[in-house]
Amino acid sequence: MGFMQDRLIQQRIEKLERMREQGIDPYPHTFAVTHTAAAALADFEELAASGETVRLAGRLMAKRIQGKAGFANILDSSGSIQLYVRKDNLGDAFGVVKLLDLSDIIGVEGTLFRTRTGHQTLEVRRLEVLAKAIRPMPVVKRKGMGAETDQAEVFDEVTDKEMRYRRRYVDLVIHPEVREVFRRRAQVLAGLRRILDEQGFLEVETPALQPLYGGAAARPFVTHHNALNRRLFLRIADELYLKRLIVGGFDRVYEIAKNFRNEGMDRTHNPEFTALECYQAYGDYEDMMRLTEEIFAGLARALTGGTRVRYAGEDVDLTPPFERLTMDAALQRYAGIDLDASNAEILAACDRHGVESVDEDEPRTRLLDMLLREVVEPHLSGPVFLLDYPVEMSPLAKRKRGGGGEGRGARVERFELFIRGTEFANAFSELNDPLEQRARLEEQAAARAAGDDEAHPVDEDFLRAVEHGMPPTGGLGIGVDRLVMLLTDQHSIRDVVLFPAMRPEGGEVEGEEPGGGQGDPCH
Repeated sequence: MGFMQDRLIQQRIEKLERMREQGIDPYPHTFAVTHTAAAALADFEELAASGETVRLAGRLMAKRIQGKAGFANILDSSGSIQLYVRKDNLGDAFGVVKLLDLSDIIGVEGTLFRTRTGHQTLEVRRLEVLAKAIRPMPVVKRKGMGAETDQAEVFDEVTDKEMRYRRRYVDLVIHPEVREVFRRRAQVLAGLRRILDEQGFLEVETPALQPLYGGAAARPFVTHHNALNRRLFLRIADELYLKRLIVGGFDRVYEIAKNFRNEGMDRTHNPEFTALECYQAYGDYEDMMRLTEEIFAGLARALTGGTRVRYAGEDVDLTPPFERLTMDAALQRYAGIDLDASNAEILAACDRHGVESVDEDEPRTRLLDMLLREVVEPHLSGPVFLLDYPVEMSPLAKRKRGGGGEGRGARVERFELFIRGTEFANAFSELNDPLEQRARLEEQAAARAAGDDEAHPVDEDFLRAVEHGMPPTGGLGIGVDRLVMLLTDQHSIRDVVLFPAMRPEGGEVEGEEPGGGQGDPCH
């Protein structure tokens, strides 16, 4: 295969050299385009009737030339269009057609007409080479191979998901439906901004390089700044900076940011991911529930025209209000234990439900999280808000009003949104008591000292900000990649991230950890 590829590349280089010998620049600086393929086809009747000159550019995807005439197809960002090429129109320039290979990028000028079989076609009167491709695209088997077909059945390496993720540029050319997923992703991001902007939220930017990471239970990526001679961390969340802005007098702020967590990869986790976080002064987690419902329902309507979406072969109804279920009730219903259960009882429940790889020395928070993830969450078809978490799992959330309890039994005002067993959002009534916040973070510091490397560090500057006075605040985080997965019916995060993290092509690297998660998208 490697020898064949090398030979094809050499043949294309030889054609490139022949072009240059003929005075043809195979890599010119510009080409003035008047239409996309889609626009030309949409306005076909008017353009064909008027005889208006149309200029298009795109990648050559099919070439069916016999003698002095034939058909071809080019693909641009909007779609494909058929070309009719003949020597009578091009004159001596027709010779360059023989030097063209599939994947070459060309510019064409001509007029539109219908063939005898009714196919909308551009009759080419001028053709320019814009970029000679010296490496061929993967093989595409074409159906029919008639003079007027561009239908294709893709096989061989272009069906290999790993190759498609590594060489997304090939994937996007071969699979138009993949381009559509990322167009819809852009619509989701625009829709998020529209909804929040209309509600008076201000979009802000906070540091991705931080002197101290925080806002989530996760391991960071560590780097070094040479000029400052100090260690820095890639952010795992932007929560603590956004809360500083609430202290500073911005009542509603949001950021759509890249976060980085030095953990494993799976169907819903990538070490680099996109999250929305927003904070509303004088609000609480009830306000965040309503905002979450509005975001999910509003985006579904914008993309599909309704609040029902199809995901993994099932309908998901995003019509508000969503179901609400306390963590106490969920654990009793699906795991058969109370939230106040001892470590021994949690371990016994894990054993009863077949949860493997459970270490009895794990911190209580890790045991609870494992039981939730493996036993409870698969039942949360939703959309459902899982409410009122234990305080030890939520060091930045406010105690539940009217009976939150004390010690291990304390509950906080926190929810996570689950749909088809996957977490999509996380929100708090934010803790704004500076003394309690300090005590919570110091408890986290003790857990870190005892070996919990995901416990939250103590951020003195954040505590200083809260000591100046932070109003009651509701905070919300949404995993944008997962939201795009839901709204485009994609079942792996790597299908909605243009360039996902991948292992080296040679295989596993010593020291890498399989599986794992990146924690919550917000906190």
